Amino acid sequence: MILNPLGHTGLNISALGFGAMHINDERTSEAEAGALLNHVLDEGVNLIDTARGYGLSEERIGRHLAHRRKEFVLSTKVGYGVEGVPDWTYDCIVRGVERALKLMKTDWLDIVHLHSCPLHVLQQGDVTRALNDCRAAGKLRVAAYSGDNAEIDFAIESGAFGSLQTSVSLCDQAHLQHRAARADHAGIGVIAKRPLAGAVWRFAERPSDFAEGHYWDRFQAMGLQRQDDWADVALRFAAFHTGAASAIVGTARSRNLQHNLAAIARGPLPPMLAAAIRDAFHHRGSDWPGLI
Repeated sequence: MILNPLGHTGLNISALGFGAMHINDERTSEAEAGALLNHVLDEGVNLIDTARGYGLSEERIGRHLAHRRKEFVLSTKVGYGVEGVPDWTYDCIVRGVERALKLMKTDWLDIVHLHSCPLHVLQQGDVTRALNDCRAAGKLRVAAYSGDNAEIDFAIESGAFGSLQTSVSLCDQAHLQHRAARADHAGIGVIAKRPLAGAVWRFAERPSDFAEGHYWDRFQAMGLQRQDDWADVALRFAAFHTGAASAIVGTARSRNLQHNLAAIARGPLPPMLAAAIRDAFHHRGSDWPGLI
């Protein structure tokens, strides 16, 4: 597995990250969740990404991976859903971090994101201060932000975050066009979320989901040349041609994990194909915003 530096954070993370959202409920049994999480680490994927809002995900990571804690980089997201305190407050961030530590049975979190925090809350500064106070206390290593558009602009310019998680895919290149150079100059690491763009090539008709619907529209408008395996192309584009240190893909199925691993093993796309994907977005959707 290829390991990449996450900006200036000192962390090295796998080019393929595992999004643990899909092990969040009873549709995946406890035994299945444990087997999949350990399989992920056995294959060399060292970035595990979860969130407060992902149901059973944090609890299951703690239950099944606590004994392997030193083998992986643990990323989560906070800002809401903490009993007894309002969302997006100083206390909510601190208690959210403490709750994550307890659930995942760890003494430290590697990366903690403010999860799609609204811009006006970021500008007030309390939640950012809380996250960095937790970092100063040794509860986490990297204070980060997860989101898109104006919020990412603010996060980059603030100097308060060591890493960003943002939408990056063949259908979502706003970050590449408007923000990537500034993040790189500031030494801020970037993790690509939604690198498969909802796999919208699967649908003959426009899906009803908000993000997938917009990605479907974009995919149709870009008019890219037909490919035998769009999932392979999309993942390799996000992982090797965007400056992201890792592309996070979530699944509850081992066969999907194996497909993703095989794509990463094939390395970068042919230069002409990567350029065609960038050009198609630039010419058809230079004003398309990032989709949360």
